[in-house]
Amino acid sequence: MTELLANTVAVVTGAASGNGRAIALAFARHGAKAIVVADVQAAPREGGQPTHERILAETQTHAIFVRCDVTSLADLDVAMEAAEAFGGVDVLVNNAGVFREQDFLTVTEIEYTFMMDVNVKGVYFGAQAAAKRMVPKGRGRIINLSSLAGLQGAGGFVAYCASKGAVRLMTCALAQELGEHGVRVNAICPGLVETSMTTIDVPLVGEARAAEEQSIPLHRIGAPEDVAGVAVWLASDLASYVNGASVVVDGGAFRAW
Repeated sequence: MTELLANTVAVVTGAASGNGRAIALAFARHGAKAIVVADVQAAPREGGQPTHERILAETQTHAIFVRCDVTSLADLDVAMEAAEAFGGVDVLVNNAGVFREQDFLTVTEIEYTFMMDVNVKGVYFGAQAAAKRMVPKGRGRIINLSSLAGLQGAGGFVAYCASKGAVRLMTCALAQELGEHGVRVNAICPGLVETSMTTIDVPLVGEARAAEEQSIPLHRIGAPEDVAGVAVWLASDLASYVNGASVVVDGGAFRAW
């Protein structure tokens, strides 16, 4: 499509499925040199050909799959090391996350810890692992996936909102700390996007689809490609002066409140 990301090496966590898959594919279509697909499994939850295989088949971009549990610092380091074969990580997308609807009064410590480990710890140490390689080079881009739930609270999703709020504020702090080293850090805050998370994990997209669409000013539910387009922009030089931003991708739903 374009060469916006020419010579760029990207690591995308959770890239086997959903938003991460769309982001990895979009990076490749916009000329990225190589993509490391870092996920707990290669098979997409929605079915079809694995992301790295699609990239290799459909584009000129190099791609490899690396098994990565983002709660493991060792796995995160392996993912960053895999990028070294192509010249080292230029862009990290901290996309991996979990989404659960939970009754606040019955949430267990184990459930809470799991949510925080994946959604917050994974982002923190993913960013750290990437920054250790970016700072010496004096350049880099880190994109964290927060959520509309990181901007407004929602009953039934207290732990999830807490985790995504943490990601958003972490992004601001990282932007301040790493900016002087040439590393830009930004967040994307998607609203309702149709993925396995919103059709299976928490079936927000289903029988009530028409009502959900009417509640959004653009009158449609988001697609992973909507999120991917913003990620491409943030990863490119078009956003060279964007640092510490939280870009809301929700069809106008947040502003409609």
